[in-house]
Amino acid sequence: MASRSVNKVFLIGNLGRDAETRFTPSGVACTRFSVATTRSWKDQQTEEWKEETNWNNVTAWRKENLANYLTKGKQVHVEGRLQSRSYNDQDGKKVYVTEVIAEEIILLGGRDDQASGARSQRNDARRSAQGNGSSRGPSTATEDDQFDKMGITDDDVPF
Repeated sequence: MASRSVNKVFLIGNLGRDAETRFTPSGVACTRFSVATTRSWKDQQTEEWKEETNWNNVTAWRKENLANYLTKGKQVHVEGRLQSRSYNDQDGKKVYVTEVIAEEIILLGGRDDQASGARSQRNDARRSAQGNGSSRGPSTATEDDQFDKMGITDDDVPF
């Protein structure tokens, strides 16, 4: 019988603080941040909705440009693996840490609330036009690209 194991983590949540990047003595970038994930459930006895928030520490290696975009409150998708380690603190006490080692990080949502609101209004208008039998064909990429007028290309994005 073949032995098989999987260590895979998927998180979608909000950043609890701005990401910080530090460098090892050999110059390798280490970016760290925390992600809050919340689950909701209905209590069977009280019939009330309850919430529980978990804080996950995330470490991303060799992604030095990413910290500029990972700011408190932003929603992110993180894919990676769990890693546990231990160390001795200043008092000599052994401390155990479990963290997510990120392999993929995707920023979710718009650039800001106004951009998200504009995109939502544009999508609502498109759905309304399609529902009314509009003969408008599919939209083109440049028509929906809010960055097109700014001159930003894929080469400007660091990840």
